[in-house]
Amino acid sequence: QVQLVESGGGLVQPGGSLRLSCAASGSISRINSMAWYRQAPGKQRELIAITISGGNTNYADSVKGRFTISRVNAKNTVYLQMNSLKPEDTADYYCSADVFTGWVTSNFWGQGTQVTVSS
Repeated sequence: QVQLVESGGGLVQPGGSLRLSCAASGSISRINSMAWYRQAPGKQRELIAITISGGNTNYADSVKGRFTISRVNAKNTVYLQMNSLKPEDTADYYCSADVFTGWVTSNFWGQGTQVTVSS
C-alpha cells in the first residue's frame, strides 16, 4: 500500500503565495507520475499540474505561469508552488501518484489540503 500526505494549505490574501507538499511512502518501486488536482465547492475535481518521470510537466491554463510543480525523486515528494493567488483558486487540493509497487501499477490519492484565498 502507498500513502500520500499533503501539507501546506491555509488562508492567504489575493496576490499571495503558498507552497504545497505531498510525500509518498509505502510499497513504492517506481513513481511514474505525480500530480495536483483541486476541487472547488460545487465543482468537479480538475487536474491542474502534473510531472512525469523524465521531468516533463504540464499545467492547466487556469494556473499556467502562476503555479510550478516540482518533484524530489529521492524523497518521493512533489511540491506545488502557487504564486499570484486569486480568490478563484480557493479549493481543496489533492495530490495523486501513479505508482508501480513491484507488482502492479495503481493510482493513489492524498487526503487533501484546503486553500482559501480571501482578503
